[in-house]
Amino acid sequence: MAAPQSLLKENFRISIDSIRSNLLRSILTILIIAIGIMALVGILTAIDAIKNSISSEFMRMGANTFTIESRGMRVQIGKNRYRAKNHANITFREAQRFKKEFNFPAISSVSIFATGIATVKYHSEKTDPNVRVRGVDENFMQAGGYELDKGRNFTETEIQNSRNLVIVGSEIASKLFKKNVDPINKIISIGGKRYKIIGLLKSKGASMGFSDDRSCMLPVTNVRQYFSRPSMSFTISVMPLSPQLLDIATGEAEGLFRIIRRLEVSDETDFNISKSDNLAQMLLENIKFVTIAATIIGVITLFGAAIGLMNIMLVSVSERTREIGTRKAIGAKSSIIKQQFLFETIVIGQLGGILGIILGIVIGNLVALSIGSPFIIPWVWIIGGVVLCLIVSLVSGLLPAVKASKLDPIIALRYE
Repeated sequence: MAAPQSLLKENFRISIDSIRSNLLRSILTILIIAIGIMALVGILTAIDAIKNSISSEFMRMGANTFTIESRGMRVQIGKNRYRAKNHANITFREAQRFKKEFNFPAISSVSIFATGIATVKYHSEKTDPNVRVRGVDENFMQAGGYELDKGRNFTETEIQNSRNLVIVGSEIASKLFKKNVDPINKIISIGGKRYKIIGLLKSKGASMGFSDDRSCMLPVTNVRQYFSRPSMSFTISVMPLSPQLLDIATGEAEGLFRIIRRLEVSDETDFNISKSDNLAQMLLENIKFVTIAATIIGVITLFGAAIGLMNIMLVSVSERTREIGTRKAIGAKSSIIKQQFLFETIVIGQLGGILGIILGIVIGNLVALSIGSPFIIPWVWIIGGVVLCLIVSLVSGLLPAVKASKLDPIIALRYE
């Protein structure tokens, strides 16, 4: 056992010496491999960070909730509008009955969209006519993943009594009030009616053109009274107390609401149940295409690195022909010569891989840091990078190693 081990050590030492003697060429090859691995590990680490950010953000926003809405939809063709199906709207009585009778470990909320073009006024200050007003109940904040920066939520009694109270978004508060002015208990005007501010929402930022920072929440009963319109349809939001119960709760809710709607067993469900994580799943699904593209880019770069490494090793064989002839003349077997060159390519490949993995983790986590995601160590991509570099090294070094091992020692010694 000692002889083979000493041969391995000797071949490894010769490989390191050869890399050192061609340092510039070796460094360039290592960098080519490192760039390929860096592109692969860096982009995929960043994608993992984005996935974690999306999942945590939607969970914070109430991703373990679902909503029940009317299936009635209006379709516009040219200047004409048509109702796709004449499904009944969800009435306030139906929504309230569901909220009362849904005996499941979950929080149920009733809400309705009032308008998206409201103007909010405070003394001489006013907003643009682009404020979204929604009628909500006492459970809407928790079910929707909203948090208060100041003030308090509505109480059940205030909802029942249709009080003129409002919770405003941070953008509205900054527009109407000066920096040192506390908006709580101030009286503002919305749609010609006066409302007392009892709460200020924490800023959430904009998403796909909409911003909850530019919205107002009123008691749902107040919206029924002052923002009334024909065929008002209410939305029911449900948040199970445990995310694992989401699918069970969805089934239970559909069964109960079919009873409330007086549907027969053979009747089609005339309402929609939408899980709020559907958007998150859609975004994550689209990110898969980015992952595939990043993988292709990394593989192409590694393919280029493999060709470069192979060319360098072929040049190395030509330059070291006399050395190979000398070694074979004093008894070195072809397998030992082949092993030496394979060792050399593996060392170069692994050095490039390690450098690429380190750079990839750093770049990927810089992206993670910028979006507020925790530090990620992508073990799968690290192991994958090491394996890829080993494959690239073996593929690149096999042809030069075989060529070197087949050299005739007599011809090699006479080579100039």
